[in-house]
Amino acid sequence: MRVIAIDGPAGSGKSTVARTLAARLALDYLDSGAMYRSVTFATLRRGIDPADADKVAAVARDIEMEIAGEVTVDGVDATREIRGPEVSKAVSTVAANPDVRVEMVRRQREWVAEHGGGVIEGRDIGTVVFPQAELKVYLTASEGERARRRQQQVDDLTYDDAAANIALRDRVDSTRATSPLAVADDAVVIDTTGRTVDDVVDEIVGRLA
Repeated sequence: MRVIAIDGPAGSGKSTVARTLAARLALDYLDSGAMYRSVTFATLRRGIDPADADKVAAVARDIEMEIAGEVTVDGVDATREIRGPEVSKAVSTVAANPDVRVEMVRRQREWVAEHGGGVIEGRDIGTVVFPQAELKVYLTASEGERARRRQQQVDDLTYDDAAANIALRDRVDSTRATSPLAVADDAVVIDTTGRTVDDVVDEIVGRLA
């Protein structure tokens, strides 16, 4: 199976680059972040406190989710809601839950087995989920660039709020005990600041055998 891992912090361009790369290579694409957001969406929808580790872990094991062009959670179209401020505020807490991560890693590996490979993006794909991936890429960008991108993704979000959200997410993701955001030893690090998507994808393709 051909597996390409794309990791990086929020706003680094992971989703756009990974989606474009998958189309270029005729591979399926999986946004692992959408999976954690789906669990968060379901948790909030059921009135569960995101900090209640046991109940949130039960939600992760119980929910039905489909991550494709649209995101469906328990039969509900959650494509827009998982990117909204309520989910964005709580997703770091949910994603730091060790039992949730175990379940999402299981589902991610199952997805790849069913699809015969793919381009998978997230924060621990190259370090934890697929350490034997054919190519591991870690995307980064300047803080200002990442904040601007996040501001464009979320309606009614100011630049200052976007920057604060990015800083908080970086701190939580990098310091959590389970599967923290980190650069794999053999990952290719690419700074996407000021670069077009096609330019970044061209570089990644050029590094493939």
